[in-house]
Formats: sequence, C-alpha cells, structure tokens
Amino acid sequence: MGVDYYKVLGVEKNAKEEDLKKAYRKLAMKWHPDKNPNNKKDAEAKFKQISEAYDVLSDPQKRAVYDQYGEEGLKGSVPPSDAGGPGGATFFSTGDGPTSFRFSSRSPDDIFAEFFGSSSPFGAMGGGGPGGGMRGVRFSNSMFGDDMFGSFGNNGSGGGGMHFQGGGPRKAAPIENKLPCTLEELYKGTTKKMKISREIADVSGKTIPVEEILTIEVKPGWKKGTKITFPEKGNEQPGITAADLVFVIDEKPHKVFTRDGNDLIVTQRISLVEALTGCTVHVNTLDGRSLTIPVNNVIHPNYEEVIPREGMPLPKEPSRRGNLRVKFDIKFPARLTSEQKAGIKKLFG
Repeated sequence: MGVDYYKVLGVEKNAKEEDLKKAYRKLAMKWHPDKNPNNKKDAEAKFKQISEAYDVLSDPQKRAVYDQYGEEGLKGSVPPSDAGGPGGATFFSTGDGPTSFRFSSRSPDDIFAEFFGSSSPFGAMGGGGPGGGMRGVRFSNSMFGDDMFGSFGNNGSGGGGMHFQGGGPRKAAPIENKLPCTLEELYKGTTKKMKISREIADVSGKTIPVEEILTIEVKPGWKKGTKITFPEKGNEQPGITAADLVFVIDEKPHKVFTRDGNDLIVTQRISLVEALTGCTVHVNTLDGRSLTIPVNNVIHPNYEEVIPREGMPLPKEPSRRGNLRVKFDIKFPARLTSEQKAGIKKLFG
C-alpha cells in the first residue's frame, strides 16, 4: 500500500475533517523546515509527507481512491488490474460507470499558509505576521503574602514585541515585572507564590484560559536586579514561541538598615560628648538577635565601626556574610557658654 497516510498523521481510518486539521496543525508546526535548522533535510521530507497525507485525506475524491488502491494506485505508479490508461490515469467505479482520476499534489507551503497565514511564520517575518501582538499575562491581585501586584507586564518591558533566533520560531519578548522583597526576606530567604492566568493553545490552535501557581524561591543574599525566569509562561499563539516571564528582585526600604553590596549600614545618633568619650551601640539584627557594640575610639564625623560577618549573606556562599558598618550622626551643641568654652580650652590646652 506504500505510505500509510493515516499513520503519518496519527489518525484513525474513520477520522473526520476536524481530526485531520488538528493532527496537521500539530505536526506541521513541529516539522516545518524553518523550525528545524539543524535537521533541515529530514524535516523537509517529513513536512512534505505530512502535507501530502493531509492533502489526500482531506480531499474526498483522493481519499476514496487511496482507500481503494493505496498510494501506488492513487499516483498511477502501480496501476491496479482494473485501472490503467496513458499518463498514469486511474479508472475507478462510482456506481455510474468508470471515472477517470489523475492525482495532483498541492504545494506543502500552500497548505501550510491556509492554516497559518504564511508559508513560514518562523523566519524573519517581523511582528505583523499571524498571531502578532503579545498580550500581558494576568496575575492575581495579591501574592500569597503581603506583596500586591497588578497586571503582570503592564509596568514591565517587552510585553508586545517579538525577537528572532536564526531560522527558528519567532518568540515573544520577555515580560518583566518587579518582585519587591523586604531586607529580612533577602537576608533569610523566602518562598513567594504567584497565581497567574494565561492562555494556552490546544492542538487545533484554539486558545483556552488556564490558571497556574508559580513558586519563586528567593535565596538568601539575593540583590536588587536579580532575575528569576520562568521559560515560555506567557500566552501561547500559533507560530509564536510563548514569552518568558521574568521577575526582577527589588528591595523595599528598611527603617533601620541600608544595603551596600553585601554590607549592611546602620546610622547611630550620638552627642559630642559620646563622640569624644565613647559610647555603646545596640543593634537588632535582621534575624532577630541583639548586638551590643562598645565603641571606645574617638568618633569623628567620617568614622565607621565595622563588625565583621554581620552583614548580608553572600548569594553564592550563604555561610559567609558581609560586614555591619555603624556610621555616626554627631549632634553638636548649638552654642556654648563662656564657662564651657573656657573649660574646653583648659581640657584640651
């Protein structure tokens, strides 16, 4: 019987038109030569066979001849005993007498274009091709926690563009949005969950809405600007690889600490007397410990007291930490009496 077109498309012998269309859409997208630049020769052969199978089985006359005589009889290459004639014509009975049939195959590119609007949506077509325009993925109003988000991608970048990768399928540009984290969360690490609503395409090319929960593992020591990527979690559309969803870490302001790389900085307000005679600083750490830091040096305006290994964890080595740096805001007296001036001159004279 030659090539089994039903097997090529993966459908049953009684497959309806919609079954054939679903199978063709799925296989044609997979085996289009432009989508297989590293295996183009084999892909071209497979793509041509898929197109021919659909062309034959979707045409009632071709399918009837194929079902009775097989591929050889259909193409006239091996005429059956009751068929013949010049030029490979096949004669078959319709009940009203013999009918002549001559096989002609449509171009694979023409068939593909009927489904996808172009003979190739994979190459450098630009953003105006079929299915162009990437809608943002919708997120729930709140994180599973205290962080609130609006529509993911609305305030980010790349929500509607496409970029290209050689001869492969064009891909929607990444959708980015900030992921605000407290300094405590970045110090200890945390797990955040985001409920998203997006559209996925079934084998027929239809898009259906689905909801999904993404889990984001924030590691200890991560810095502002760190990106977490969820590949191809954007909306799916025919001929377009779905966009990556990218979360970008952002730091919420802290009421006590500021961050400088892996170091933490705290500012202590002291009097001039304390600056000259010494003081004790009390600091509550981000993990809830209390530090008592005696400072016995003379504190000048640019002085820093450095406490090693009490800063942020190093992202690649969480067991190591940066430093805690204590800065000082020295409160100078607004004015001095004559007696105070005389006493200071005597002390330092």
